[in-house]
Amino acid sequence: MASSGHQVVSDMKVQNFNKGKGEANPANNSESQGDNVVVSSIKLEKIFSMKGGKGESSYANNSQAQAIHARSMLHLLKETLDSVQLSSPAVPFVAVDLGCSSGSNTIYIIDVIIEHMTKRYEALGCDPPEFSAFFSDLPSNDFNTLFQLIPPMANHGGSMEETLAADNHRSYFAAAVPGSFYRRLFPSRSVDLFHSAFSLHWLSQVPESVLDKRSAAYNKGRVFIHGANESTAIAYKKQFQTDLASFLRSRAKELKKGGSMFLVCLGRTTVDPTDESGPGLLFGTHFQDAWDDLVQEGLITSEKLDSFNIPVYASSLQDFKEVVEADGSFTINKLEIFKGGSPLVVSQPDDAAEVGRALANSCRSVAGVLVDAHIGDHLGNELFSRVEKRGTSQAKELLESQIIPYGLSFHGEARCGQQSTLPSLHLKPTCAIPHDPEFLLILCPLAMLHRIDLQPSYFWLPPLEIMLGSTRKPA
Repeated sequence: MASSGHQVVSDMKVQNFNKGKGEANPANNSESQGDNVVVSSIKLEKIFSMKGGKGESSYANNSQAQAIHARSMLHLLKETLDSVQLSSPAVPFVAVDLGCSSGSNTIYIIDVIIEHMTKRYEALGCDPPEFSAFFSDLPSNDFNTLFQLIPPMANHGGSMEETLAADNHRSYFAAAVPGSFYRRLFPSRSVDLFHSAFSLHWLSQVPESVLDKRSAAYNKGRVFIHGANESTAIAYKKQFQTDLASFLRSRAKELKKGGSMFLVCLGRTTVDPTDESGPGLLFGTHFQDAWDDLVQEGLITSEKLDSFNIPVYASSLQDFKEVVEADGSFTINKLEIFKGGSPLVVSQPDDAAEVGRALANSCRSVAGVLVDAHIGDHLGNELFSRVEKRGTSQAKELLESQIIPYGLSFHGEARCGQQSTLPSLHLKPTCAIPHDPEFLLILCPLAMLHRIDLQPSYFWLPPLEIMLGSTRKPA
């Protein structure tokens, strides 16, 4: 669940605190002395990830909410899988999860994808192809923990049928692909399906103007876009537009003809970007208040607070649609916003202390790496202990408000002009009929290869798709 990017802050200082040391002296924070190490222009891509390992505040142990969301979206994912054109079983099927992070959610999604695609081949009387699954995230992601969770490949050297029949074994070849998904990651026309969940709201960087004291967008006193001024909101939105366009162009080149992409990210229902709904309550209220506590207690300077911002932008449906249509790399098959659930998954909601721990662990699992890089792990502990205290004292209000985020789902296909046709398929051009501004009806003949005694026969399935909110004609 991580995105990619560039600069977090300029002239960032990372402080290493040994156990047993007392409070950090804010005066020393501005100098390179003792255990302090000055690191200039740290790139987000090099340091950012969800919190790795298997500890209490790790992402692996604090991604239950994401798992619930993933299961609630399976029907939409399967709709996307049904739209993927099948090629010869002799050609491996390639699925990619972008922003995989280090928990078990990504493994579950890949299992769902492969099981569903296997059934599609079997329904045509075909043997399934071999499957390749690529788990992609930033280089700093904890791939070691992730691959410890992935079961071993079944029957090395055996048939795919034997592999699929094996219990407690995976039925695909697995590999990690470290790198920013805002750039190219795969060869041209090599991927059948891209999946990404709760990653694209992470920007490639904090907008430079947000950290510039001379700029109207300078986000003084805040660590997030929620509640910021209009200039700050514009800067965040422009960064989102730039990043998403780069993402779409990269994926359009990598996707096979007939491939599809399924995306889910944090969304908002408000027009105002500074009202970030669920993420705003999490990062813009409780997390923000904990930073203010550190300043008021003299543990950090106000300048240290001002130079930290969370690179997250929860898009509205209109924001997302505008970028997709302006870029032109993809056609929109389905774009909708849905109401998610609370990130606070607690077994005993009446236990205020558990609610407080859940809030602190949830925040730390996604933002802890950035916090520790900015103020050091010692002060990071101080910060999240205050998040926990606030969560404990406001447990009832937290559970009632639910901090419910809105999600935005996208199912799209690369425009025909971006790719060449696979040699194993015979495709007819997509045919469009006249449309009005709200409804676009497209006849999409899908070619699926079915081999019987080495003789290919082709089955044409012309489903009629109704795509809401899209006025772009197919290429």
